[in-house]
Amino acid sequence: MLRRSGGIFDYDQRKVRVIELQEQTQNPNFWDDPEQARKVMKKLDHEKSMIQQWDTLKELTDSIKVYQEFAEEGEDVEAEIASEVKKLAKGVEALEFKNMLRGEDDHRYAIVTFKPGAGGTESQDWAEMLYRMYTRWAKKEDFDISVLEYQQGEVAGLKTATIEVSGDFAYGFLKAESGVHRLVRISPFDSNSRRHTSFCSVFVSPLVDDEIEIDINEGDVELQRFHASGAGGQNVNKVETGVRLIWEGELSDGSKEQVVAECQQERSQMQNREKAMVLLKSKIYELEKQIKEREKQKLEDSKSSIEWGSQIRSYVFHPYNMVKDHRTNHETSNVDAVMDGDLEEFIKAYLMEISASGSD
Repeated sequence: MLRRSGGIFDYDQRKVRVIELQEQTQNPNFWDDPEQARKVMKKLDHEKSMIQQWDTLKELTDSIKVYQEFAEEGEDVEAEIASEVKKLAKGVEALEFKNMLRGEDDHRYAIVTFKPGAGGTESQDWAEMLYRMYTRWAKKEDFDISVLEYQQGEVAGLKTATIEVSGDFAYGFLKAESGVHRLVRISPFDSNSRRHTSFCSVFVSPLVDDEIEIDINEGDVELQRFHASGAGGQNVNKVETGVRLIWEGELSDGSKEQVVAECQQERSQMQNREKAMVLLKSKIYELEKQIKEREKQKLEDSKSSIEWGSQIRSYVFHPYNMVKDHRTNHETSNVDAVMDGDLEEFIKAYLMEISASGSD
């Protein structure tokens, strides 16, 4: 039912890799280069995790074989077999997912920013729908979510929002969702019940840590303070604890860019400023990653670009029901399930596409 080696996973090769990495950590000079040492430890933890998951699947396979022997002897164990097979199928799918996440930053946490397009209330409502969709997906996948900033729309929806999705490989999964999302529906805000098209940009970046060095000239960063909004007790809107950092500078390809990062999560302005700086660096890092990807020309423009107007996915609520990804052509008519956070098939289709092309 499970092959020990061969194919993409190659269990035996991973075991050898763990031994090689462990030997490196035993070198007396291992920590002389802390940055390189941390990278080795990350790789070691990843290989161990993959092997552990495979061992768990092997145990499930052995358990199913035992139950099958009981069944051949006349025991009523159909329910037990069905339960173990379901666990095995889910585990294999999870392992397949993780095995495709081989990018340099795939193991990192993710920062997700929502920005509605033109269209006022209609687009802002669509942004909030996407915000809810991704938070539901994250909860289903047992990721932790922190709301870093959230600005409500004047009538409905949101003007902008940023969340941190914490957990191993959060960025690896969510990088599939970075781009412009298009909605077609009968607007609940139109008294004439006309069909409207709305857009929302979802920008996903890996959360930078000490391993990543992003040099920012402080003179290029404008600091703005504002009253925090949302849940927070009696102090909300009384003290300017929210922080907005605006960076204007030149990227490695010579292009000019303005990047904005906000945080109102913490109680103190200093903490929010520190967190906002991390977000700012994360966004700049993602922009630099995109430049490198374009230079390598490993992906078609429709797969790698997240520029405004280049929608990656369409959500049609009227005159029919359909969600279609324009990069992979994967689609479904079960719109309600997708909006409830069932994104696994879309993410898997994207990961398989870039895995087949040899890109991260």
